[in-house]
Amino acid sequence: MKAEGIQAVAWLLIALPLAGAAILLLGGKRTDKFGHLLGVTMSLGAFVVGAAMFIQMLGYDAEERRRTLHLWDFISVGSFKVDMGLLVDPLSISFVLLITGVGSLIHIYSIGYMAEDPERRRFFAYLNLFVAAMLLLVLGDNYVTMFLGWEGVGLASYLLIGFWQYKPTAATAAKKAFVVNRVGDFGLLAAIFLMFGTFGSVGFTQILGTGAEHVGLASKLGTGTATAIGLLLLLGACGKSAQLPLQSWLLDAMEGPTPVSALIHAATMVTAGVYLIVRSAPIFEMSDTAQLVVTIVGAATLLAGAIIGCGKDDIKKALAGSTMSQIGYMHLAAGLGKPGYVFAIAHLIAHGFFKAGLFLGAGSVMHGMKDNVNMRFYGALRAVMVFTFVTFGLGYLAIIGFPFLSGWFTKDAIIEAAFDKGGTSGAILGTCALVGAGITAYYMSRVMFMTFFGEKRWDEDVHPHESPMVMVVPLMLLAVGSVFAGGFLILGGFSDFLDPVVGGEKHHFKWITTPGLATLALMVVGVAIAWRQYAARQVPREAPKGSFVTVAARKDLYGDALNESLLMRPGQWLTRLAVWFDNRGVDGAVNGLAAGVGGTSGRLRRIQTGFVRSYALSMFFGAALVVAALLVVNV
Repeated sequence: MKAEGIQAVAWLLIALPLAGAAILLLGGKRTDKFGHLLGVTMSLGAFVVGAAMFIQMLGYDAEERRRTLHLWDFISVGSFKVDMGLLVDPLSISFVLLITGVGSLIHIYSIGYMAEDPERRRFFAYLNLFVAAMLLLVLGDNYVTMFLGWEGVGLASYLLIGFWQYKPTAATAAKKAFVVNRVGDFGLLAAIFLMFGTFGSVGFTQILGTGAEHVGLASKLGTGTATAIGLLLLLGACGKSAQLPLQSWLLDAMEGPTPVSALIHAATMVTAGVYLIVRSAPIFEMSDTAQLVVTIVGAATLLAGAIIGCGKDDIKKALAGSTMSQIGYMHLAAGLGKPGYVFAIAHLIAHGFFKAGLFLGAGSVMHGMKDNVNMRFYGALRAVMVFTFVTFGLGYLAIIGFPFLSGWFTKDAIIEAAFDKGGTSGAILGTCALVGAGITAYYMSRVMFMTFFGEKRWDEDVHPHESPMVMVVPLMLLAVGSVFAGGFLILGGFSDFLDPVVGGEKHHFKWITTPGLATLALMVVGVAIAWRQYAARQVPREAPKGSFVTVAARKDLYGDALNESLLMRPGQWLTRLAVWFDNRGVDGAVNGLAAGVGGTSGRLRRIQTGFVRSYALSMFFGAALVVAALLVVNV
């Protein structure tokens, strides 16, 4: 169905932040004075348009909530035809509201956080560019348009992570994120090629169908082809969402400004992989193998991220490990199928609120602590940073699954769904999710207690203070979302809202379940252990050696070492072999042939003496050879 009413101007969602980025980048120094205000205005404008579209969508019947907007013919080469079009449906509008809503709060926060940075205008330009690319990703009505947004997000993240390019660590982190994501992008691109070769189309409507039944070309897929496409899509998702084995870029990306961490690692970029899997649900439903691999990757990543979070003294890297873990929960839910899709998106939205609040809260702490990120030099900050303490604390309670807060509703639903899968796989996946919840309570309590409790451990020249209101107000609004978003989604009919896109089984929330009680018990244990270690006793400024697990967590479970061993060093050896073969083989053959021709010609040149007698003698011997040959033939 074509777009009508306010949805006919869905292009404004992308055009507004894109125009902001263009003005700020092309306007140069002339926009320095108002660049930050323009960036905020464009992001807020996109949010207003998205909110108006959402309100209008609620007035439609469920089957009428899918609207497409054709913009122009994009590619037409033989049988390969791609339109540039937008798809507005319950799934895409959910992401639009999250990206523009939380993104706008991050823009506002950045006014204060980047106030002293001479390149603040350029920073807001990159933020606008990122929002525009992310909106194109979730609004595109086919895989090629989505891929354009996918690559735009990769470019913008590279620019934002490496914003302080004068720092070698930031430049290296940006390059690492870009390279690792290219591996995942190859998987997505190969999946698109395979889909076009199989279906002759890359459009969502043609491949995935419409409505809850998803009667599209994907329903005719053979198991083998569905598995191949599903696994390639998963590879793309792993790159963007920092899932095993493509997770190594995420923690290094903390070198960027803290608002970047909140934008990329809470509400936008890392959620793109979850969007891809949920949007492509009909393909995954044709392959049990592909769905199983998605759940395995999710379960392994949620545990790995949680363990990494336990070993970090850098507050931002501890939260980055948490992001990796929580996105693992979302992948686990998406791989479970119906009704796991709804739980995955619900947890994604709730996570956008409390994780953005936690990252921005960490930035507020850094702002008052001279940019020190080491939690061993914090302590007792609750007394001098009251607003930050309260808002950070609400985000902390939400993520550990404190009863009646966001994470309690969404994460417990995922754990319950994992156990409901039944069989051995259900028991293993559910146990992994359950253990992950206990570890989450421990490492997040560790962050909370090391930062805000105990005795002060900062240097005498550090004077902690509360952040300005332009930074505090976004923290307050995100804290409200941290408290109420999960319950609103799970209890407020979000499943019915998404039904036209993902379809499926209705979920009736149960207030008391066995997995829920077990999760609550593990949460209490995790908090208690963290309190005993980091609040009830003095935290040393020097990190103890720790167990082998702690050492492994500090080294990101040796992810970089593994990549170096399996990819970097073999790549270096292959490069050196190629250089040697080029020098000795290709160039050697060419140079050898040239030398042979040159040497031979030099020797032949000596025959030309210029003496008539020499030429006469050679003619005599030549004639003698001809006569001798004729005599031999006649005999």
